[in-house]
Amino acid sequence: MSLLAIVGRPNVGKSTLFNRLVGMRQAIVDEVAGVTRDRHYGKCEWCGNEFSVVDTGGYTSNSDDIFEEEIRKQVVTAIEEADAVLFMVEASTGITDYDEEIADLLRRSGKPVVVAVNKVDSGEKIYDAFQFYSLGLGEIWSISAANGGGTGDLLDQIVKILPEDKAQDDDRSDLPHIAIVGKPNVGKSSLANALLGTDRNIVTPLAGTTRDSISSYYNKFGHEFMLVDTAGMRKKTKVHEDLEFYSVMRSIRAIEHSDVCILMIDAQTGLESQDMNIFNLIARNRKGCVIVVNKWDTIEKDSNTMKEYTEAIRARIAPFDDIPIIFTSVINKQRILDVLNAASQVYGNYSRKIPTSQLNEAMLPEIENYPPPAWKGKYIKIKYVTQLPTKSPSFAFFCNLPQYIKEPYKRFLENRLRSKFDFCGCPIQIYMRQK
Repeated sequence: MSLLAIVGRPNVGKSTLFNRLVGMRQAIVDEVAGVTRDRHYGKCEWCGNEFSVVDTGGYTSNSDDIFEEEIRKQVVTAIEEADAVLFMVEASTGITDYDEEIADLLRRSGKPVVVAVNKVDSGEKIYDAFQFYSLGLGEIWSISAANGGGTGDLLDQIVKILPEDKAQDDDRSDLPHIAIVGKPNVGKSSLANALLGTDRNIVTPLAGTTRDSISSYYNKFGHEFMLVDTAGMRKKTKVHEDLEFYSVMRSIRAIEHSDVCILMIDAQTGLESQDMNIFNLIARNRKGCVIVVNKWDTIEKDSNTMKEYTEAIRARIAPFDDIPIIFTSVINKQRILDVLNAASQVYGNYSRKIPTSQLNEAMLPEIENYPPPAWKGKYIKIKYVTQLPTKSPSFAFFCNLPQYIKEPYKRFLENRLRSKFDFCGCPIQIYMRQK
């Protein structure tokens, strides 16, 4: 699928246009300049033509800001990746030094370029747009990304300059989605970059570097899935900026749309209350889970440290005692592949479907040996069990008096299911139905 990159200096409306093109509020938009940091991908469909769009951070140079240098690298990478570039400028401010610099970069790249002059909300402002012809990038298009004015003509031009569609081989909607979640600054983006083998996501020592949830396609070492890096989630009381509120909302949405979550915790702080809140969110959404203890290289160790640490975590997350726990040092690339293998195994368990005959063969003798306790002199008989066609593992037990089966017995059934079939890292739902 062809790829269009949206580039420009900060605050010209790139994310607003990106959201309009992909048809949803996918990128965070705010009055503050420099909200977008990482490259952000989406799909656009226009008159039967489908293409991918990448939103980039605002391009600046000669700045001391730790992010702006990284954003600049991401913009250059996006231009290299793209088949065509949409260069956004702003009518009212005219041509700035940054615009000149980006125009120079685009001329040298040799890629087809469309110049979009944004914030042309009234007839008089069209005259302000003509000065951008002097950039020497050909035809210009006046638009208003906020209210959609002129975007139809712009899209017609984009479809014209994009190369013929490549083979439709990247419909990846049915791939497993693995989300990396956790508190700020535990190393989520570093893990994503280490797995992908590229600096796909911006990493700095400052907490809150990642703001959007960034999806990347992963296909190495026999694994194929979508890897989603998310913003760190802090306690609600500590979230003061609107921006961070949106980032946390995106992270929660990423958990809801994932199949398996990699929960990263900091080895030095251990499993804190906020980590437990995130873990409970994963459990409530019934997603597979792998716990990754990062920065393990910073801990003083003896022969039992890992065992004791594991037991402490298992005690906190009980009754979920079969979740894989992996100790890594992302900076030293220690046990990174183990994280992949564990996530892949959990996804296999998460999507496992067990034939009804096999289920009954395994579970009915267990139920006979330990039947549900009688209630008010009434005996409860479980006749058979079947797996429900849900995304996460769910089982229906058919019996004569489902209302009298209490939680402890459901837990017993769940434990027997786990001992007979491998559901390591996955939540199990048990339902009692009337026969």
